[in-house]
Amino acid sequence: MKAFLNQLFDYNFDCNKRLIEAFGKTDEISEKSKMLFSHILNAHHIWNNRILKKPIKFEVFQMHPQDTWEDIHYENQRTTFEIITGAEDFDQRIDYETTQGRLFTNALKDILFHIINHSAHHRGQISMNMRDNDQEPLPMDYIRYKR
Repeated sequence: MKAFLNQLFDYNFDCNKRLIEAFGKTDEISEKSKMLFSHILNAHHIWNNRILKKPIKFEVFQMHPQDTWEDIHYENQRTTFEIITGAEDFDQRIDYETTQGRLFTNALKDILFHIINHSAHHRGQISMNMRDNDQEPLPMDYIRYKR
């Protein structure tokens, strides 16, 4: 389980890193894409901190300056790898409170997979937004990453 989760988070890291690099080469990033990418970073941070029972520093839709994306992304990745490395039971239940104040509990493995799935979903939205703005989106399929 650890090896597979590490592979998924390597893939997630690579996709986000390539987006950061591509966006760094253009001045034509739509506000929607900036908002979506900030949201990806925020959600990853929020879930890491829920798992670790640490204070959450970012709001769900908080916008980040583009020059901070790489540092936030790296910290999210580092923290997740610490979580995976230190986990002894991926079925462990994690209690957390949503941003609306509702209490839930989910298995650690499900939360970790959610981070990957959530990020991929919003990267897809960024790709559509790029197409809508006559830009070619990056290929970010998992199988392409594994080739």
